[in-house]
Amino acid sequence: MKIAIFSDIHGKILLPFKLVDLYQKETGCKIDFILQCGDMGAYPNIENLDKATIKHAQYDRDELGFHDDFTKENPEIRAFLDELNINMICVRGNHEDHDFLDELEKENPDKSIFPIDIYGRVFVCRSGLEQKLETEDEVLQFVGIGRIGDRKGRSEKRFIQDYERKEIRKLLKTKNTFDVLITHDKDDSQSGYGMTEIRQVLDNIIFQYHFYGHTGEPFKEETDSNCITQSIKIKELEFNESGILEKGCMIILTKEKEELSIEVVEQKLTNKMTKFNWKSQ
Repeated sequence: MKIAIFSDIHGKILLPFKLVDLYQKETGCKIDFILQCGDMGAYPNIENLDKATIKHAQYDRDELGFHDDFTKENPEIRAFLDELNINMICVRGNHEDHDFLDELEKENPDKSIFPIDIYGRVFVCRSGLEQKLETEDEVLQFVGIGRIGDRKGRSEKRFIQDYERKEIRKLLKTKNTFDVLITHDKDDSQSGYGMTEIRQVLDNIIFQYHFYGHTGEPFKEETDSNCITQSIKIKELEFNESGILEKGCMIILTKEKEELSIEVVEQKLTNKMTKFNWKSQ
C-alpha cells in the first residue's frame, strides 16, 4: 500500500491528484490513497470566504479552486479523476467553510468519512474516530483530528469543538494502537500554542507516524516527545516566488508486510509541475 500525503492545499484541490498522477508515471509505482492534513480551502460559496482567503484570492484564483472546479461538473476533470481512480481523505483545517462541512457531517451521521465534492473523490474524516484504508494486501489504521486548538477558550468553528473532544476522550479509553495520526494543528507541549488534545492522544496512544501542517514551518522529521512516534511536518503545498513547490510538500507512506516507511518526494519530480503549468499538465 502506498499513500501520498499533503497539507495546506488552500483551494488547489486538483493539484494533489495531478502530482500523484505525475509520480505514478515517473516512478511506475501505484498510489492507493491520498491523505491531506487540512486547509483544503473547501469554500463552495464565495460569500463565506474568511478574511485570509479573500486576501490571497485577490492575487491567486487557485485559492478558489474548490468553488471553481469541485462544486460543478467539469467533464475534463471528471474524466481525469475517474481514470486516476484515487480518493483523497482530509481532516479539516482552519481555512474551510465549516458551516458547509457541518451540514454534510450531519447528513452522514453513520459514516466516519463523508464526501464533499461533486465527483465523490474528496472526503473529510470525523475527528477522533478510528479509520481504516484497505487494499488487497494491507490495512492502514489511522485517526484524524481536524481544526486548530485555542488557548483562549474561543468557540468559533475553526477551533476544535466540544463534540470532537468527546470523541477524542472515547478514543483515549480504547488504548488501541494505530499506524498514523493525521492532524492539521500540532500539539502545544513545547511551543505554548497548538491543540492540547493532540498531546493527550500522542501521550496515551501508540502511533508510528504523526503528520501535520498549519504552522508555516519547513518540512521537518523528528521523534515525538513520547519517544515512539515519528512526527512529520508536511510543507504547505504552495508555490514559492519562483513558482515551484518546496521540499517536503509531498510524502509517500508505504505499508508493506506490516512495515511502514516514508519517502520524501524529490524536487526534481515536483519541479515538473509549476505555478505556471500545473493546470495544463
